[in-house]
Amino acid sequence: MRLLDLFCGAGGCSVGYARAGFDVWGVDRAHHPTYPYTQTTADALDILADTAFLNLFDVIHASPPCQENTRAQHLRNAQGKQVGEHGADLLEPVRDALRTWGGVYVLENVPGAPIGPDLTLCGSSFGLAVRRHRIFESNVWLGLQPPCQHTTQGRPVGVYGSLSDDIPKGGRTARTLAEASAAMGIDWMRWADIKEAIPPAYTEHVGAQLRTQIGAAA
Repeated sequence: MRLLDLFCGAGGCSVGYARAGFDVWGVDRAHHPTYPYTQTTADALDILADTAFLNLFDVIHASPPCQENTRAQHLRNAQGKQVGEHGADLLEPVRDALRTWGGVYVLENVPGAPIGPDLTLCGSSFGLAVRRHRIFESNVWLGLQPPCQHTTQGRPVGVYGSLSDDIPKGGRTARTLAEASAAMGIDWMRWADIKEAIPPAYTEHVGAQLRTQIGAAA
């Protein structure tokens, strides 16, 4: 089965889907030299307008920009930082395009984003040191909700902002890239990429559910 990963970054979601058995193709407007699969450098909205290309895939996953929804905005605002030029909310146009296409899709974003919370995943559910809650919306069932394991996880590691950032009201981010890599289950990314990434364990879980649903419908 083939999966198109839009806004793929350096491949956190892509690797999870590949582990679940998908042949993955990534699209991002920036080139990521450590991305481990075939990548097209392009605007996702332009790709979504090419129905013939979309029809080459069984599933499309999209992780549109979320800077205005993420809790990390409080750290950014406290430090006087701004949303990047490509930080606009693209959820609505991306969802509209995916629904128009008509195939199986998955949207991923942060809690608070305006998408259906069909599934919420946490790093603690997969034995990771991050919590990094993310919500997933799909037009197929994504399986049962795995419970968070905050009480047994210990103090979580923050992977966002800058290394060794002081977080308002206490806490800190990872001190080193190695600590961040271990916390996320990612060993191929730079800090600039990993702080924007999704742990592959999340989409490996989602991908297993998708394969079951697609297989049942075939």
